[in-house]
Amino acid sequence: MVTERRTIVCAGSGGVGKTTTAAVLAMEAARRGRRAVVVTIDPAKRLADTLGIESLSNDPKRIDGPWPGELWAMMLDTKSTFDNLVTTYSESPAQAERILANPFYRNISGALSGTQEYMAGEKLYELHQDPAYDLVVVDTPPTRNALDFLDASRRLTRFLDHRLYRLLMAPTRAYMKAVNVAAQAFVRTVGRVVGGEVLDDALAFFQAFEGMEAGFRERAAAVQTLLSSNETAYVLVASPRADTVEEAAYFARKLASTHLPVEALIVNRMHPRFGAGRGDADRARAATLEGTPIGSLYANLADFRQMADEEEAELVGLVDAVAPAPVVRVPFLADDVHDLGTLAEIGSHLFAA
Repeated sequence: MVTERRTIVCAGSGGVGKTTTAAVLAMEAARRGRRAVVVTIDPAKRLADTLGIESLSNDPKRIDGPWPGELWAMMLDTKSTFDNLVTTYSESPAQAERILANPFYRNISGALSGTQEYMAGEKLYELHQDPAYDLVVVDTPPTRNALDFLDASRRLTRFLDHRLYRLLMAPTRAYMKAVNVAAQAFVRTVGRVVGGEVLDDALAFFQAFEGMEAGFRERAAAVQTLLSSNETAYVLVASPRADTVEEAAYFARKLASTHLPVEALIVNRMHPRFGAGRGDADRARAATLEGTPIGSLYANLADFRQMADEEEAELVGLVDAVAPAPVVRVPFLADDVHDLGTLAEIGSHLFAA
């Protein structure tokens, strides 16, 4: 994937090492001579911390390291991405200025449900089209809505086709009474989300938006094509706990419902098993040697082997669900991942061959 694909999307619940995995994949691509950018949709500082740097912004930042390629990193800024789209698709600078200054727009660009997911798809497409990068690795947010950006462009198209939107965009006074009546419930709902009396601002926003729909439609279709392209790969990240395995299975079902295969499953923080022996045999031997130093060591070995067996049993259903995708097991490390050196240690397990 890191040598041939153009986009890799990492999905999984919080706390399973998803951000670390995304960074390692991008770093490996740089090590193999590609120009890779890793982008996080999660507003937390996990990616910056993982890379050992102070902060990230909506503009990619180059990370220097011992590789022939390039490694870049960025954190999605929803509002800045939305502003750039408005500027791109406005018919004139004056139209863009009217929209960007509109109070209704300023609220929805950062607070309306679904905006982040749509802008994540937009940023992914923007980076994918940029000739400066060969590979884009996406670290999705740690929620059950992490893959909502897969459908966000379709939802935008449905909204642009909705009767209420067409009424709001009606240019003649003959429609204004119908517009106001039809819009009341919609705008009151939005008002409860973003606060304030926003009816006038909302109508002004939609009227200022006139003429930009075609550009947004075309971009939404292009984003959807990218997400379902053979150049895009989806990686699930989990840990061997019941809750994270269940979450990973949910993501697998979500991808399957959109006919997108999981192409790799990475399971972090696996306990070592220490050989092929049986935990119950070790425990029996520990009992016969109770009170001796080697007896306590056998008891400890039995605990590890039992825990490793339980973790493997926990993974069985998930491994079957993503088959024939390969499964990579990454063991517990002695240190937290906090710089390029510890990222490289993770990489030695992901790319052991």
